Amino acid sequence: MFFTNERLQFFRPLTSKYREQIVECLRLLHERLYSARADYGESLKREQVLDIFSEALERAPLLESDDEDASRFKSNREQASWILTSLIENGWLERQVDQATFQSTYPFSRMGRMFAQSLAEAHGHNTRTRHRNTRNTLNALSAFAEHGEVYDLLDAHEYAERIIADFTDIIAELEERKRQLVREVEAQQLVQQASDQFFDFMERRFQPDLAVRLSADSVEKHRERIQDVISRIRRKPREWKAEAERELRRLAPDLLVDERSSILWQLLDGIEGCLRNAADIMLPALRRTLQSFTQRADIIIRQLSYLHSQKHSDIVGLCRELSALPAEEQAKRLSAAGEEMAVVNLALVDPGQVKLRERRERPPVHSLMETLDAPEDDTLRTLAVNQLLDKAFNVNASSVRNYLRAALGNGSQLNTRDLPVNSANDLLALSHVIALASAEHAASGLRVRIVPSGETISNETYFDRRDGFIIDLEHDEHA
Repeated sequence: MFFTNERLQFFRPLTSKYREQIVECLRLLHERLYSARADYGESLKREQVLDIFSEALERAPLLESDDEDASRFKSNREQASWILTSLIENGWLERQVDQATFQSTYPFSRMGRMFAQSLAEAHGHNTRTRHRNTRNTLNALSAFAEHGEVYDLLDAHEYAERIIADFTDIIAELEERKRQLVREVEAQQLVQQASDQFFDFMERRFQPDLAVRLSADSVEKHRERIQDVISRIRRKPREWKAEAERELRRLAPDLLVDERSSILWQLLDGIEGCLRNAADIMLPALRRTLQSFTQRADIIIRQLSYLHSQKHSDIVGLCRELSALPAEEQAKRLSAAGEEMAVVNLALVDPGQVKLRERRERPPVHSLMETLDAPEDDTLRTLAVNQLLDKAFNVNASSVRNYLRAALGNGSQLNTRDLPVNSANDLLALSHVIALASAEHAASGLRVRIVPSGETISNETYFDRRDGFIIDLEHDEHA
C-alpha cells in the first residue's frame, strides 16, 4: 500500500495555501540534487536546504492570502524551516544522521524523489528528446537480438511504453495551448500578441519535436523495422531463447504471471501492442489535434485582424448618432450619403470577348424495337432434341412408386435383383428405387422398409455392378 507509515498524509503539504511555494521548494531542491548543478547527488545539510527553500519562497506566490494569517511567519527563513519539517513528517524527505560527524542530512525519500521529478518535468525548463523513444526501442531490440542481453529487452519495453505516454503528453499540451490561446485572446484582444504566441510555439515546440515525430521519427517509419527485429528474435534457436527466459525470470520475477507463460514472449507482445496502438490510434489523434490547433489559431488571428482593420469604421456608433437626430436631419444626411454613393457606372462589352460558339448536336437515340428474324432450322432442331432428352431422363416420384407396385403385384417383399427392366422408364425407376424409403414417399401413402441383402449384383446388361436390397412393403399402409 502507498499510504502507510510515514506516507499516511503524503500529499498534505500540497493542499494548503502554501502549496505553490512548497512545489517551488521541491522543484528547486530536486534541481540542486539531481540536475547538472548537483554535486554528484550529495545530500545537503539543514542550512543548505533552508537556503534553497528561502530562495524558492522569493519566487513563488502565496495563494489565497488573508490579513489574519499574513503574520504567521516573521521571515522566509522561519517559513522554510516549517516547510522542511512538514516535508519530513509527511514522507517527502528523510533525516539521515552521520554516525561519524553526528550531522544530519536531508535527502529525498524514494517516493518523494519520484514525485518531485514529475513536478520538475512539468515546469518545462528541462530539455527532453521525447521523439527519440521509437528509435531507442529499435536500437535496444537490435542490441538484444545481437548480444542477448536481457537488459536491452527490458529497456526496449520501457521505451515502447514511453511512446504512448509521449503521444498523450503532446496531445494534452496542444489542447491546453489551444484553450490558453482562446483565453488570452478573449482577455486581451491583442492581435500582435496572439500571433507572436502562435508562431513562437510553432518555432520552439513544433519544429524541434512535433515535426520530427511526424516525419523523420514517425512510428510508421520504424514500425516495420522493429517488427522485423522481433520476428528475428522469435526465430532464434531454442537454446538461445531458453537462456534469455531464465535470465528474465531471475531479473524480473514480478513479470511472471504463470509458470507456463513466457516473459520473453510477454515483453515482445507488449512492444508490438505499443507500436500498434501508437501507429493506429495515437498518431492519427495527434494529427487531428494539431490540425484543430492550427485551424483554431488561424480562425482567431483572422478574426482579430478583421476587427483590428475595422476599428475606424464604427457602424454601430454611426447608427446610434443618426437615431438621436430629428427625422428631417436624418433624411437630409441619408439623402446626401445616397447622392455620394449613387455613382453612374457605365460598362461596355469587350468585342474581343464575344465569341459565337457552334451548337453541338446530340446524337440520336434509337428507341425502336427491332424485329427478330425467324430462327433457323438447325436451332429449332437442337432445341427440340434438348427438350426430348430432358423428358427422357426425367424421373418423378409417382412413376417410381407405380413401378414398384407393378413389380410387387400381390406380394409385400421383393429383392432388387428380381426387379424387371422392360423399357427405358423401368431402367430409370430401378436406378432410383432406393429413394422410396424417404419421408417424401411415406407422406404420399407408400411406407417401405429397405434393408441391404449383403450381396453384390454383377454381370448385368445395364449396370456393371450394384448392391442388392430387400424391399419390404408395410401391410397397414398397403391396405
